[in-house]
Amino acid sequence: MTTAFYPIGVPGTPWGRPERQAWRDRRTKIRSYAEDVGSRLQALADRFDISVYGELTYADDTYPLYVLRSMDWNPDLPNALITGGVHGYETSGVMGALEFLEHHAGGYAGRMNLLIAPCVSPWGYERINRWNFDALDPNRNFRADSPAEECAALMRLIAPLRGQFLLHIDLHETTDSDASEFRPALAARDGQTYETEEIPDGFYLVDDSQNPRPDFQKAIIEAVATITHIAPPDAEGAIIGSPVIAPGVIAYPVAEFGLCTSITGARYTTITEVYPDSPLASPEQCNAAQVAAVCAALDYGLGHI
Repeated sequence: MTTAFYPIGVPGTPWGRPERQAWRDRRTKIRSYAEDVGSRLQALADRFDISVYGELTYADDTYPLYVLRSMDWNPDLPNALITGGVHGYETSGVMGALEFLEHHAGGYAGRMNLLIAPCVSPWGYERINRWNFDALDPNRNFRADSPAEECAALMRLIAPLRGQFLLHIDLHETTDSDASEFRPALAARDGQTYETEEIPDGFYLVDDSQNPRPDFQKAIIEAVATITHIAPPDAEGAIIGSPVIAPGVIAYPVAEFGLCTSITGARYTTITEVYPDSPLASPEQCNAAQVAAVCAALDYGLGHI
């Protein structure tokens, strides 16, 4: 391993307000949340109940946070939450959620209530960045009194339904920029030293170590393997430093880490991780892998109520 340095701050010293502002000043808009996400959602207004569950205001930018619900929500049916774009830069999470909505969600009407937040972090989506405006990682801040507005808004939405979900699938990516940008930035922000890590080549899942569901994870891996390749373990039998507990599966204590899949109290939870930088996977395959994961999760849940 080699040590990576980051061009903001003093090595070994956590960032203060000037460093966070310097980091923010380097972020520029690269794409449009309104065009890429908002316009596609409005085209679905005849098939889903669409509402705004919060609004983010960062400097001169305002972002409505959209959620889609199954029409004719039936309290006698099981509930499922699908989230994408918790890390805004993870494109297939957002695009996969949209493709599922457009082409597959209708097949679950009358069988399952769906609640879908396709882009939890629109500021990060526009800037292709992991963090939010305040240099916070949303997927480490799903906890009480969260300092991340994206997390707090989603938790307020879910709170009345907590404990009523059968499953929650959260759509993510692991990218080469994790090693070149985001992990070095994290170390610099926190005044730590970053040692480079291997990026896994392929798709994998993150189970909840406090609520393991191995058969659920296996069903998703088998479905995705028909679309794209599954990440092998590294020489130490791990993926991103965590032991592989089944082909393509690692586990975290999701509530302890403040991860999004901790917010529902669902029986079945998983985090997908697509690898878009692989020479073996196209953007279309990455989106399709996310869709396959969602469908496999829902199908498994319906078969194991």
